[in-house]
Amino acid sequence: MALHIALDAMGGDRGPEELVSGAVLATRESDLEVSLVGDTARLGAILASHGTSSPRIHLVHASQVVGMDESPFDAIRRKKDSSIMKAFALHKEGSVDAVVSAGNSGATLAAAIKLLGRLEHVSRPGIAGIYPTLKGPVVMMDVGANVDCRPEHLFQFGVMAAAFSQVLFGLDRPRVGLLSIGEEGGKGNILVKKSHELFQQSSLNYIGNVEGRDTFQGDVDVMVCDGFVGNVCLKLSEGLAEAVMGMLGEEIAKSFKAKLGYLLARDAFVSFKKRVDYAEYGGAPLLGIRGNGIVCHGRSNAVAIKNAIRVASEMARNKVNDRILELFSLDHRLVQQDDSPPAKVAVAGVTQ
Repeated sequence: MALHIALDAMGGDRGPEELVSGAVLATRESDLEVSLVGDTARLGAILASHGTSSPRIHLVHASQVVGMDESPFDAIRRKKDSSIMKAFALHKEGSVDAVVSAGNSGATLAAAIKLLGRLEHVSRPGIAGIYPTLKGPVVMMDVGANVDCRPEHLFQFGVMAAAFSQVLFGLDRPRVGLLSIGEEGGKGNILVKKSHELFQQSSLNYIGNVEGRDTFQGDVDVMVCDGFVGNVCLKLSEGLAEAVMGMLGEEIAKSFKAKLGYLLARDAFVSFKKRVDYAEYGGAPLLGIRGNGIVCHGRSNAVAIKNAIRVASEMARNKVNDRILELFSLDHRLVQQDDSPPAKVAVAGVTQ
């Protein structure tokens, strides 16, 4: 039976045209079903412009849209018929297997927690970023959902990210590192030091502290940090990749020899650009919710949306949450949950 993904077709900076295009690509390249959630009159017209009448693309009406600059709490409280709330409502009732959104990330996470709830042992669901490295992808968690954390939260991030890495990238024992200002166990702030002690007692393949310069080397599979540090890393990496491509373009344009060299190495440049393009990974998985969700970049193009739909389907097909619970069971003595209200805790520091 084909998996079914709900797409918040009204979120994002590029408008529904780009999102619908991504859904069309996804259904053309797979047997997935996609429900486009939003203004069905507008979405239907866009879909018709693609000349497709695929029975695997469905329209689900939602009368409201959450803006990118709206407060997540106010949005999910006031706009119960928004496209993002409607998408997760479909997931809750079992009509779809996962949700993808390029809209307000805070509202996306808040809606997921409100309608689906948290996994057992999870105090704070988070957002996992995926980065290319010299040797393979690395998963960093958290990259923006929780800016103020306690050691048990970072430990939970490590467990969830390790489970995701196992299932999606086929790693038996992912190497887990704690992002710090030095490799020595005594380095870092109080949060990092206490988190280091927790990881040392766990059954995870914990290799110790890692530094920011290690991110792209490929010698670690999972990097753990709080959402403040993770979001800075995320935005810095995006900016660096764009700047490097821009600098290369400027240097190539300076001389005939450089232009000739580019022509000879064009395939390598194209491959490099594709390797560092966030669109290739589609989006960032929401881990720790009782379901499957992907948060996409607000600027996501059709290719990014297509890939996000693919990753969401892989999460559902491979039962990432089952693996997360299995890993938690191995270290149940280390797992602590706080009793704070789920939505309030989880999205208190979401970066839009």
